[in-house]
Amino acid sequence: MSSITEKAKNQKQVLTLNELSKRKVVEHNSLITSIAKMDKTPLKMFELAVSCINTEEPPKDNTVYLSKRDLFAFFKVSDNDKHSRFKEAVEKMQKTAYFQIKEVKEKGYEMTSIVPIPTVKWNSYNDEVLIRFNQDIMPYLIDLKKNFTQHALSDIAELNSKYSIILYRWLSMNYNQYEHYSVKGGRRAEQVESYRNPSITVKELRLMTDTVNEYKIMNDFTRWILEKPLEEINAHTHFNVSYEKVKKGRSIDSIQFHIGKKRMADDNSYKLDDRAYQEDKARKAETEDKLAIEAMKSKYTRLLLDNMLLSPYEMTDTSLMAGLQAHVYPLYDELKDLRGLKGVKDHLSYVASKREDYSKKNIARYLKKAIEQYLPTVKRQEL
Repeated sequence: MSSITEKAKNQKQVLTLNELSKRKVVEHNSLITSIAKMDKTPLKMFELAVSCINTEEPPKDNTVYLSKRDLFAFFKVSDNDKHSRFKEAVEKMQKTAYFQIKEVKEKGYEMTSIVPIPTVKWNSYNDEVLIRFNQDIMPYLIDLKKNFTQHALSDIAELNSKYSIILYRWLSMNYNQYEHYSVKGGRRAEQVESYRNPSITVKELRLMTDTVNEYKIMNDFTRWILEKPLEEINAHTHFNVSYEKVKKGRSIDSIQFHIGKKRMADDNSYKLDDRAYQEDKARKAETEDKLAIEAMKSKYTRLLLDNMLLSPYEMTDTSLMAGLQAHVYPLYDELKDLRGLKGVKDHLSYVASKREDYSKKNIARYLKKAIEQYLPTVKRQEL
């Protein structure tokens, strides 16, 4: 029986270090929108393995080969404990990592749970790692005549959060469609734009990120599922993404994203396309103005004025007013639901009595911190 190395060379499936930056990951959209029941390391390892698949010539026995050297390079692992850490990552991937895929059928929908990589084989005397995919996952990786997404492996390599990877894949899916229909046609102009400015309900986003029972407080959800991941995506990938919350009544119903694409600069770093930058800048200004106008009309602004927590002069600062409307007033809504408007008045009266001089430098941040500290106590008392 030939060694893993010989098989790898024969099939020409070994990933070389220079190819890492050129690799693309191609997956069916059903896999992109599935629930990834795994942490970042198994998810990144899966993406790396998928990048080795040639969809024109699918791998024999659903098997691809990686070198340990390039595997460690992809994960940026260089310490002496790397082999044991690799072993632990593989064991976790095979024991606890799976995709939960939902597909719509004629009579309803069908749920399928698939452990994507049931077999990983390596040894102590050569550099190759054998990875064999579950046969049930293969249709989502090679049967890609339509409804599939392609993204850069090098982008995934730089993301260090499970939520960053999940969100990046979903944004790529939408932007791929924007690029496709912009060139090929077949969609109305507003439909094409909707791919560049995709919207997802909070409920759907929680399902996709597997956070239905986590980050119950909207501020926590915003921080860990939106703000932190988008910081990584904007810093390390070819996308530049902003977002806005869309309310339905008093609650945040959905999130709308705005995706700009960077171009490569001369130093091989990413540079935001000038047109996309200007469009993004104008969109942010428009959103800020809209939020500021809403804040002007809010009963909470009157309460802040009554308690001298806000001055008429500060009301001319659109950035400040937009910040209050976006990040503070929704929390006052939560308090009002629990204690009524009197509860908000009592809270602001207390905050005014305890106000520190440093709060004048950033009143929105001060008010946000105050209500964030108070709300959990109110919720506990209500329970």
